[in-house]
Amino acid sequence: MNRAYEEIIDWLANGFTPDKLVAYRPSENVQERVADLIRREKNSGLDTAESQELAHYLQLEHLLRLAKAKARHRLAA
Repeated sequence: MNRAYEEIIDWLANGFTPDKLVAYRPSENVQERVADLIRREKNSGLDTAESQELAHYLQLEHLLRLAKAKARHRLAA
């Protein structure tokens, strides 16, 4: 794993209570925006700015999933 990612994940896992981190969900607006971008990417394509926006959301989601996994591990310990 890239060390920079691990540092961010550790910061997130330590900056929140593990329970709150595990329970975190993006807002409805963000969920709807990501779903729209994914749907349009599959059907008609996205412009450059939208592709970058989707990539950014997906990268954040990946980081949050890793942080939540560490938080769950800490809760189980």
